[in-house]
Amino acid sequence: MAGGRASASPQNCECELGARQGSTTSHPMLNINPHCDGPVRSQRIHQGMNLSHDPNDWPDRLLKLGLAVQTQVASLVRSAFIAGANTLADAVAEEGGDRIYRIDREVEATIEHTIASWPDVCLPLLFIAEGMGNDGRQLFGSSNQQSRWRLIIDPIDGTRMLMYDKRSAWFLAAICPDKGESTTLADSVASVMVELPTSKQNLADTFVASTGVGTRAMRFTVNAETPPEISEGLSFSATPSRQGNLDDGFATVLSMFPGTRRLAADLAERIAERCGVMTNLPTAFDDHYISCGGLIYQLMTGRDLCCLDLRPQFNQILGRTSDDRFIESHPYDLAGLLTAQNAGVILTNGFGKPLNAPLDVHTGVDWCGYANSDIRNLIEPIVQEWLAEQRITETP
Repeated sequence: MAGGRASASPQNCECELGARQGSTTSHPMLNINPHCDGPVRSQRIHQGMNLSHDPNDWPDRLLKLGLAVQTQVASLVRSAFIAGANTLADAVAEEGGDRIYRIDREVEATIEHTIASWPDVCLPLLFIAEGMGNDGRQLFGSSNQQSRWRLIIDPIDGTRMLMYDKRSAWFLAAICPDKGESTTLADSVASVMVELPTSKQNLADTFVASTGVGTRAMRFTVNAETPPEISEGLSFSATPSRQGNLDDGFATVLSMFPGTRRLAADLAERIAERCGVMTNLPTAFDDHYISCGGLIYQLMTGRDLCCLDLRPQFNQILGRTSDDRFIESHPYDLAGLLTAQNAGVILTNGFGKPLNAPLDVHTGVDWCGYANSDIRNLIEPIVQEWLAEQRITETP
């Protein structure tokens, strides 16, 4: 594809992997043979991974891919813990709008090899993710045919927490029929969120959704050697909170990183004052989970009431509208959009409009998540008032 990386068959995809900056020559899910042109796939990746040839079987196909990544991550973080080393936190590149760490690089080969093994009915497929070069794109299948699908993935959403073994990260993926450059997250026909556990976790949650079907939530026993079968998952209910106020609840205006924290704090204090939770003893809380998937998980499971990520607006207020922008969420960070919406979470952009984003790795995305309509009706007018005072309006 023009401007993208060369198309990848299983053969030329394999040859490319060892040369990517930050990759290693040993891998828990791949056997690297230094005397051949590329890595030879381990049999372990296939156990529990018998993929259907039905092109509509995307929910299970994406879930199996996420579980393979979960297994590999579990092996990596447990090995790092046992070794007492933080080598997974080594920065190796800056691509796709974010910094790439060694743990990110380690899982890319598994994802690429699995996609390359999918049946022909799934191809050609344009894969979009951070870490896939500056444009974040890789084509699987023939470049002489019209691409059928666009797959956007955040392999490890929450890298910074996980690489220090502090908190779970998330594998996020969404698949869309290819409508060219007009394809957006709203075109998703299936989406998954798979928890990537810390070294001490024995259980991890997953969420799967497809158009017209409610979100399926399952909990799996973490396996650092073999991806579990889908049938091994324990189903549970993913239900957002029905609480209509902020009393003793979590409501967060995101300020994960330096640069926009003063603005986030100002808006957070405004919300607390207007909602009657500015008290000497705290009756409202926040949680700056460094993972959009993790934050959406908290909303889906009734742990949080609302989350506001207005970093694009904050950058606009600060006059940072080009390459000097402080980091924002990107479309791959919201690849779990369909999963959250089908679970009942209300997701909008910063101006209260339906949330959507193009399938790329550079667009900054503002988003607001609400557990229910009462919380939205409580918080959204305060947000809009605050933005108006800052003279920030939605770009047509």
